Amino acid sequence: MEFRHLTAFITIAEELHFGRAAARLHLTQPSLSAQLQKLEKSLGVLLVARSSHEVKLTSAGKEFESQARLIVQQLEKAAHIAKSAAAGRSGTLSVGYNFPASRHVLPYALAKMSNEHPDVVVSLWEKRTGPQVSALSTGELDIALVYGHPHTSEFRHRRLLHRVPLVAVVGKGHPWAGRPGVPFAELANQSCVLFEREQCPAMYDSILAAAADNKIALRIAQTADDPGATAHMVSVKPLVGFASLPRATSAGMGAVGANSVPVKLLDPVPVIDLYVVWRAAEINPAVASFLECLEPCNEMNPMVDTKAVG
Repeated sequence: MEFRHLTAFITIAEELHFGRAAARLHLTQPSLSAQLQKLEKSLGVLLVARSSHEVKLTSAGKEFESQARLIVQQLEKAAHIAKSAAAGRSGTLSVGYNFPASRHVLPYALAKMSNEHPDVVVSLWEKRTGPQVSALSTGELDIALVYGHPHTSEFRHRRLLHRVPLVAVVGKGHPWAGRPGVPFAELANQSCVLFEREQCPAMYDSILAAAADNKIALRIAQTADDPGATAHMVSVKPLVGFASLPRATSAGMGAVGANSVPVKLLDPVPVIDLYVVWRAAEINPAVASFLECLEPCNEMNPMVDTKAVG
């Protein structure tokens, strides 16, 4: 049974006239008759009875017509879905993101995706940079919104936010808590809490580069996997942690009743850039659709202007 045999039979059922049915299908009458015969042979039943005066469906033909229409509709739907998926207009997409991306990238991108590609189902996963890149490599994610970008041919990237500043995080009882800003060099006299580099290589390297610029070595007393853990640690011990300014602001650090306080770092201000990263050998067409929905690189957003940090 072939798709063309079903469409030929349905057309005959609608016209009940071989000449008109053949004309609609742009076939000769002998060719149309041959297709009907092949369909009837494959089914083992007579579907159409015809004489010199009339063409009509048999009882089997009448029952088969409704089922044939359902089959054709389902095949046409399947073809439409496949074409839409191939063009990136439907399908699924897994997007990883960090906090600044959730505030300054995703709202616009998701709204545009929903408007232009409503049949693409987008799943969102909040992760730090390292876990996002790992998930991108294994195929768990299709898109990663991360700090920095991997330096490997496995991935492609585009910068989205430029110069996101980092701040120090201390407990409200720390001597730095009431200061408007602190030169980075003063970290030489502090014990710090820092995350493992694989959690966020770009942030880690920016902090250590600022230390190298000041010719100091950071004294790492403890490690923490995320900003929340850092905030808890500095609230009970005289340690200095680090966070991006957007994360510190959103977490309410420094607000009334908060146990941790963000402090501007100066000379230099450590900064990082936000990137979108995807696999170089990407085969999911929805990735291209999502990339088209991202705003161009933001070079001077007030949220990330380093002048606002001191």
